[in-house]
Amino acid sequence: MADFSGGFVSSEGGSLLVRQLDRSIGLTRGLAGCFVDRRDPRFVEHEVPELLAQRLYGLALGYEDLSDHSDLRRDPLLAVAADKIDPLGENRDEDNRGKALAAPATLQRMESAVDHPGSSYHKLCPKIGLMREYLLRSAVRTLSKNERVVVIDFDATDARLHGRQEGRFFHGYYGDYCYLPLLGYIGSVPVWAQLRTANRDAAHGTVAALEQIVPELRRRCPKARIIVRGDSGFCREETMSWCEAHGVDYCLGLARNERLTALLRPTMDRARERAALCGGHTRLFTEFEYRTLDSWRRSRRVIGKAEILGEKDNPRFVVTNLGPADYPPQPLYEELYCARGDMENAVKEHQLDLFGERLSCAGFAANELRLLFASFTHLLMERLRSIGLEGTELARATTGTIRQKLFKIAALVEISVRRIRVRLASACPRQQLFAAVHRNLMAWTDPG
Repeated sequence: MADFSGGFVSSEGGSLLVRQLDRSIGLTRGLAGCFVDRRDPRFVEHEVPELLAQRLYGLALGYEDLSDHSDLRRDPLLAVAADKIDPLGENRDEDNRGKALAAPATLQRMESAVDHPGSSYHKLCPKIGLMREYLLRSAVRTLSKNERVVVIDFDATDARLHGRQEGRFFHGYYGDYCYLPLLGYIGSVPVWAQLRTANRDAAHGTVAALEQIVPELRRRCPKARIIVRGDSGFCREETMSWCEAHGVDYCLGLARNERLTALLRPTMDRARERAALCGGHTRLFTEFEYRTLDSWRRSRRVIGKAEILGEKDNPRFVVTNLGPADYPPQPLYEELYCARGDMENAVKEHQLDLFGERLSCAGFAANELRLLFASFTHLLMERLRSIGLEGTELARATTGTIRQKLFKIAALVEISVRRIRVRLASACPRQQLFAAVHRNLMAWTDPG
């Protein structure tokens, strides 16, 4: 026989770990300072940190839509994680009794307030600029002050739209209506998230982002060499000139053309000869000075890769201001430039596991807020990996894997006058891992 009379049981046992991490690093507490709360305190049932914890923890646990919170608001363990004083909702009015957390409508007003300034119905107003600055500061704090090399990765990706959202444009490359977010990472840590319409260049806003990121990095890591890395969509004169003027290095993909192909031809011919002798697959590297006919103001160092893949030629180019003494052609391409693949995996995690492409609000600014929520949750999960999961089997796991193996644990919640006791499932197959993560989080101290 089976029924639903098991009491206050939650399937989100891992939310306790997310709560412990958040309390240690103070992420949602600091994020609450980016909101202006014009509500009358006498009638406030859900404080800003509680609303943010509910929203970000929900994303971490796999609930991408606000409509999911219609049922989640009954979850006693999520209410405990969000620091609700009455996690069973026993002291609320008759219509909301048993529902400790905020309703989807309350969360929606928080998200859409940015599109309705001065509205009497939207009194909890986020400041997008402050949120972006707080994301940057929080991300940079994860770096050691003694870092010697810091690589900033930029990428533009699509967030497909399925309605009449503000700022909706068709993008020929992606073949659909979408937004074109600009995302920045240092390693797998998100440092920049900016929503853009799709009717602009992929590199639009990169210099403005660097003007904020680079000074923050230099304050944190004064001895570090800063390298900007990106694909050919970011190879723009404006970006390279800014880097050269501010003592920043760059390593950017360069789209091939007839002039570049001609300069690489001698190396490509040698690669074909070598491929004929060693099974049809080989690659050689060269470098040369190159300047476009009209868009570049000076000549720059270009690395060319002459690769033969059976019957297919695969020439590639990278432009950089890094010197050949420290970065010879082959290591620069294979070890530095190709390492941006890790960042592309982080972008996929942001979009797929943390729902960074779920931008279904009507207003553009509200959708940027959603993009930032996904980035803050990504930062939370990255800190969980580096602090709580260090040395465990999930140290390099994606959010989706962590969610499946560590978060989805049945838990019985018992509440008394003095304490809240959570009884996790006795048959949980990863009890030792859960305990190890908890120990790591409890032992961690902020190095400043």
